[in-house]
Amino acid sequence: MAENSSSQKSDVPRIVIEKDGPYHVYGDVPLVRKRQVVSEYGEPLTWQKEGTIETKGTYTLCRCGHSANRPFCDMTHLFEPFDGSETADLRPTAERQKVFIGTNIIVRRDYSLCSESGFCGTRFSNVEQMVSNTDDTHVRSLVIAMVERCPSGSFTYAIAEGEPDIEPDLPQQIAVTTEMTSAGPIQGPLWVTGNIPIERSDGQLLEVRNRVTLCCCGKSQNKPFCDGSHRPEGHK
Repeated sequence: MAENSSSQKSDVPRIVIEKDGPYHVYGDVPLVRKRQVVSEYGEPLTWQKEGTIETKGTYTLCRCGHSANRPFCDMTHLFEPFDGSETADLRPTAERQKVFIGTNIIVRRDYSLCSESGFCGTRFSNVEQMVSNTDDTHVRSLVIAMVERCPSGSFTYAIAEGEPDIEPDLPQQIAVTTEMTSAGPIQGPLWVTGNIPIERSDGQLLEVRNRVTLCCCGKSQNKPFCDGSHRPEGHK
């Protein structure tokens, strides 16, 4: 078990990663199911909550992708080959962001956090292209909506230089996501919201953020974060 912070109480919401093992979730964090709502062209539009998964206090979530009791861990990682190496960059996201300046909006993107969920674009355009047209308040509102639906927080925005990012008011919970692809519905990443601390297996804390997406298929090359490798077409 990866209980690296013995001084912390089990009722404090947090996620602790076990080396080459599951996520240990403390503090009675609500666990829910959410599904992408997409357009008739397959464009992700919003998220729909499909229900709550019963949990009791502390629980463990599968990280290898082989559990027969997903989203929960059933110890299959002990018998199936699984490399749980945590390779994600530990620097603050602010050091990796690319900045896009528009009219009354500044959009920032940390590409290393992207889970390729698709909320940042349509068949006609995407957030990065639309920023240059934000003198049109309609376009600006679309950019804001798309950024706020980004589950990984790869995209953020502020109204002016020097002002803090405006983050959506998200509950403290973990969502087991379903994504809609051309091949049909597939299980997406674990969507963690509400500034829940995440502790690596070596005891280091990841930057606490309002929203992150965690790999639960075992294929990401940016663990513990999702990089989109779970999709049929693989990592982009």
